Amino acid sequence: MCARWGRPTAIVAVSPALLSSALVRARALITHRRTPFVVWVQDLYGLGVVETGQGGGAAARAIRAVERWLLRSAAIVVVIHERFADRIHDDFGVSRERIRVVRNWTHLPPMPRADVDSVRSTHGWGADETVVVHAGNMGVKQGLEHVVDAGRLAHRSGEKIRFILVGNGSQREALQRRVSMEPTTTQLLPPLDPAAFADILQAADVLLVNELPGVSEMAVPSKLTSYFASGRPVLAATDEVGTTSQEVLAAQAGLVVPAGDPASILQGVKQLAADPEEAARLGTNGRRYKETVLKESFAIDRFDSLLADLTATAAAKHPA
Repeated sequence: MCARWGRPTAIVAVSPALLSSALVRARALITHRRTPFVVWVQDLYGLGVVETGQGGGAAARAIRAVERWLLRSAAIVVVIHERFADRIHDDFGVSRERIRVVRNWTHLPPMPRADVDSVRSTHGWGADETVVVHAGNMGVKQGLEHVVDAGRLAHRSGEKIRFILVGNGSQREALQRRVSMEPTTTQLLPPLDPAAFADILQAADVLLVNELPGVSEMAVPSKLTSYFASGRPVLAATDEVGTTSQEVLAAQAGLVVPAGDPASILQGVKQLAADPEEAARLGTNGRRYKETVLKESFAIDRFDSLLADLTATAAAKHPA
């Protein structure tokens, strides 16, 4: 906020962080009023507070008011999914003409082929086990307690299904305590470097995206792009009508089961494990989706083009 801005041709704020973006917008209105201002929306912050139950009525209203002001004051709002475009238009009154969709892409380079047998052996995974990996943040909205409970059901029924939670987050300690309370086939691993992360995704039989019930609109999990890149089938435990479900089904890359239901998670894994050919087809579809719809160069070119158009229009309105 205190750094010198010089003479930018455009200002781009990424939200979240919502409050920081709002402060940048306030400064821009004072010092760079004629400079085009773009908000790049990764999560719908106010909606997330409501969906996860983390904010009371007054707090949620205040956050939503800030978010509305920020989005409506921008020259262009860039969103990462068509569903976000609908919500921003319907909920905040931003005109369709000022909303652009630029999809996120995977942060990983093309994955070198993993030595699957070696990776599985290193982690102690048996060749006869179905390994389900959930990678990424361990926060409230992931609802990973239901995955621990799915592992508990697998243990009770003698299923050779192992659930692996990879990463860190605010709920990690609580999840570790839950794992230790009663036998479960769920285990936690720490965050991994990019090479190990790519290896573990490819060594899994199923990749899991799990969301808290009611978390249907607030974000598109960034892990999906990396999941698709791995060529493994995806199991999405999420609301059927939500953004995550739409993305997995659009890619034809996996199955969707209800959020918050450990038995459904376990049944979804068993369904994928029972049909290896179908699982392979879903994994191939996901990789194809990543290489076309989610291609990095396509997204960057689209962003570059919209910024060029915006700055050219601004220059024409306010010639030096």
